Amino acid sequence: MANIIRSAKSGCDWTSNDLIAYNITIRRQSSDSFFGYTPNIIPDAIDPAFLTATVPPDDNLSDGTYRLLQYLDLATHANSGQESAIHDFAKELLRLLGFEERGTLLRSRYAIPFMICGDDRRSAQADLCLVQGNTTILLVIQEDKTVISTKNPEAQVIAEAIATFQYNNTARDRNGLDPLDSMIIPAITMIGTRPVFYKIPVTQELSDAITTAQYPVSKTEAVKCVVAPHSRRLSEGMEVPEFRREVLQHYEAFGKMSKECWESFII
Repeated sequence: MANIIRSAKSGCDWTSNDLIAYNITIRRQSSDSFFGYTPNIIPDAIDPAFLTATVPPDDNLSDGTYRLLQYLDLATHANSGQESAIHDFAKELLRLLGFEERGTLLRSRYAIPFMICGDDRRSAQADLCLVQGNTTILLVIQEDKTVISTKNPEAQVIAEAIATFQYNNTARDRNGLDPLDSMIIPAITMIGTRPVFYKIPVTQELSDAITTAQYPVSKTEAVKCVVAPHSRRLSEGMEVPEFRREVLQHYEAFGKMSKECWESFII
């Protein structure tokens, strides 16, 4: 695919064609293969009442659980023009699950500088990202906004992971550290309230190819774990209690896996 035209574009404009242009593929894995075990632990921070509660929530719940279910209810019924409800729910849930620890912050609409095709004016804007101060981006999240959207968020989150690699290495250089040849960037896409988890390997070879508009010799293969409702109905999400439990177990496993990834590049 070396003859594909490559142009300077921001991450929000990336499509599957850009993945082909830079020799990037995404392979689906089972939960067992992705995590190395079957996720089966409910996060300690979760109120047991949240596991079985219906939406809209009843009044006989704790304030925190009631508020989270309100966010879930709004995100479940988000239509065009109300996409912020999905963003609000994702941020509230990740914060509750302990992704935002001391020294790190969940940032919204975070524009990551993205050097592509010789153009340093581009960016890859993550709907959410977890950052440590101004030195390291640890995790990127891209929302599909609604289940009826025709735009696939995968190419966008791949662009965000590549921009994260560039950003982190620039920060390392600024702090007197050697840049790294590779990083595995953990990422999430949200289809409604249904998460898809990713491990995205980014190398200096790939970053250089994108910077210079070249086709990289080595293929980049990201892997993903899709948590799908047992009913296989695309419209269903975490409003279904049985599926909610499974999703939370996967979030717990993903949180542990993510820390293992960023321990190798955090400053």
